Amino acid sequence: MHMSKTVAEAIWSLGFDDAAPLSQLELRDGPALFPSVFRVNTAASACIGAAELAAAEVRVARGGKRQTVTVESERAEMSYRSEHYLTVNGEAPEGPNPRDYYQDRSGRWIQLHRVYPHHRAAMADYFGLPADDREGLAGLIATRDAVDIETELAGLGLPGYAYRTEAEWQQHPQAEAIAALPLLELEAIGDAPPLSLSPPAERILDGVRVLDLTRVIAGPVCGRTLAAHGAEVLRVHAPALTENLSLLLDAGRGKRSTALDLTSTEGRAQFEALLADAHVIVQGFRPGGLEALGYGSEELARRYPGLAQVSLSAWSHAGPWAGRHGFDSLVQTASGIAAHGAAALGSDMPKPLPCQALDHSSGYLAAFSVCAALARRIREGGTWRTRLSLAQTGRWFTGLGRVDNMQLSGPSREQIAAQMMPMDSAFGPLSVYRVVADFGESPVYWHTGPVPLDHDAPVWT
Repeated sequence: MHMSKTVAEAIWSLGFDDAAPLSQLELRDGPALFPSVFRVNTAASACIGAAELAAAEVRVARGGKRQTVTVESERAEMSYRSEHYLTVNGEAPEGPNPRDYYQDRSGRWIQLHRVYPHHRAAMADYFGLPADDREGLAGLIATRDAVDIETELAGLGLPGYAYRTEAEWQQHPQAEAIAALPLLELEAIGDAPPLSLSPPAERILDGVRVLDLTRVIAGPVCGRTLAAHGAEVLRVHAPALTENLSLLLDAGRGKRSTALDLTSTEGRAQFEALLADAHVIVQGFRPGGLEALGYGSEELARRYPGLAQVSLSAWSHAGPWAGRHGFDSLVQTASGIAAHGAAALGSDMPKPLPCQALDHSSGYLAAFSVCAALARRIREGGTWRTRLSLAQTGRWFTGLGRVDNMQLSGPSREQIAAQMMPMDSAFGPLSVYRVVADFGESPVYWHTGPVPLDHDAPVWT
């Protein structure tokens, strides 16, 4: 059996008791494409395969027929850089540049994450330097200790992490906390009657309503995946939110977008009206974030029985870093992933993965969890919650083993071009990465292009 199928089977067991549907999943393993010491292609194929087969199982739970699901590893692996391949009006929009590294007085690296304006401004205040003074910042950090800066930034709610080897990370209390957790936790946290959904008229998730309270890549990839299967996905964000254009365009396909102030009476009333008719909520708040607003998972389960909940964080709900900010590249830096890449190149500078593999994998794992929860709600009833994190995904990802692929140059232009498709949008004509999986019967597509933030009213259609 190919490795990716074995890995997909292990993921499947976290959401389903019946392994029989796995016979309908065909994962075609091909050569790796990206330069890495890790099995990016295996992770991509397994995560996407598990998520798409889980969607197919929702169709069965709704009274539909089983069907084959096929995933080719090259297409899956390339999709982990979809935000880099996208164009609007024939041009590539500016993407985020998270590789902001500096050395401290001992030579240890630290990575700051200043992609978003509010982080840039807050870090400028913390360091007492203009945000664009990289030379001054490098000089200042060279007089300080990276771990001290990491700790102080965390106290201010700002994202920056010291560079660690895997051995150093394994001795850290946060690594110990994550080691005690599974890849994801799907559990029933309340009672609810079985969900009655008639067989879908066309796409598998037609009639399913999803609230998407996430940003960047992981959570938005989950919503994008569900939208391709027909779910009505409404992104809910704070009124002052900004988003990188390439990420907004790539992961916004098939979604609507609305702004709500969850600290205001009006915003809360509108949000609760949406919750009352939602089937799923996917949220990327740090642990405790929604609880502080009165929307913790137990409270949601009590007020909205049957609402499937997915909570996606950086460092998990356990350990001393549970409440900290984090992003894919920062998890790579702090947990030793970037150190493995550097060692393979004989470099002392962090070498992150050639794609945001933790983000994309977590996004598909979240979509898998949503579909598993929906299938179980239809068959058994109950209120289902999933908790997962980039750090849990990172531990699983590194556990897939090492390969010697640093000499690879990535996919060719022809390989990438073959997977792109045109799409209309409010931003102009797009070229986007197409759906990865092939379904035997069900159509999979996005019915609309991405829309600007706060484009829509806070109501279900």
